[in-house]
Amino acid sequence: MSDPSAPFDLEISEAHDGDRLDRVLAAMCPSISRSTFQRWIDEGRVTIAGAPVISKTRAKAGAKVHVVPAPPPPSDATPQDIPLVVLHEDEHLAVIDKPAGLVVHPAPGHADGTLVNALLFRFGITIDEPAVASSDDDDAIPVGPPRPGIVHRLDRFTSGVMVVARTPAAREGLTAQFATHSIERAYLAICEGEHPPRATYDTLHGRHPRDRKKFSGKVVRGKRAVTHVERVEGLHGATLVRCRLETGRTHQIRVHLSEAGFPLLGDPLYGRAPRDPFVREIAETLGGRQALHAAVLGFVHPITKATMRFETPLPPDLRDALEALRSRA
Repeated sequence: MSDPSAPFDLEISEAHDGDRLDRVLAAMCPSISRSTFQRWIDEGRVTIAGAPVISKTRAKAGAKVHVVPAPPPPSDATPQDIPLVVLHEDEHLAVIDKPAGLVVHPAPGHADGTLVNALLFRFGITIDEPAVASSDDDDAIPVGPPRPGIVHRLDRFTSGVMVVARTPAAREGLTAQFATHSIERAYLAICEGEHPPRATYDTLHGRHPRDRKKFSGKVVRGKRAVTHVERVEGLHGATLVRCRLETGRTHQIRVHLSEAGFPLLGDPLYGRAPRDPFVREIAETLGGRQALHAAVLGFVHPITKATMRFETPLPPDLRDALEALRSRA
């Protein structure tokens, strides 16, 4: 469709007879996400024989569906020339190496200067419909204010690999993979103390009962959180570990390692001042950021179905901290 706002008609084929109408429409129009069709249906913009339908309507072969697209709600974010390290880009998505300190999307206290602002400038991404809700992955972006291209998040002071969508269809496909935990995610971290060779942390995960800025695994009710940790290298007063996420809860790695007695070096929220003076000195060089880097991200391209995997090394600040702690080991 050359004009995305122009009304259009579709005829249901025999192959789709009996299927849910919203699924059928998304399958017939790959450039338009299922969530968009659901919104249009709720707004009465999809009709059959002049009568509005509902998402659960069963498609009937030969039926003619009339669709009147709605203009997407505008995003308040404005393009800003913020440097980005782009690992891959195509017409459907882009993969970036996010630096520590860059906030992913505008929020109270961070109205601009975010990854969203950078994406708008670099790629002109204007996917303004709210993302599809993820029922079981807190790192996937839930339904809410429009956030162009964003399908998952990293904490402000966590660096590493992120994927962003450039089309609604790509975003829906990526969000679905995060929701089913089929995304490969591995992190490198420097934690305090001597972490065992291997450990799996399998806990509930919810808001901390006393500090609402924090999360905890020591809760009565919450979602399941699973982190697999492997020791990579022993250091002076610390350990370099690789963490593989089975679930994607907010602050999951930081919570699991802290509550196990191995807080991330420099973590301003879940950490502590190291007793060892040298380790404390190295932690202070991080400037208030936790020693956590999203090193690996693997997924199936939502459009081409190609297997994609990206890996980045530790950034200079974490590499310097590692070398310093290694020199005293």
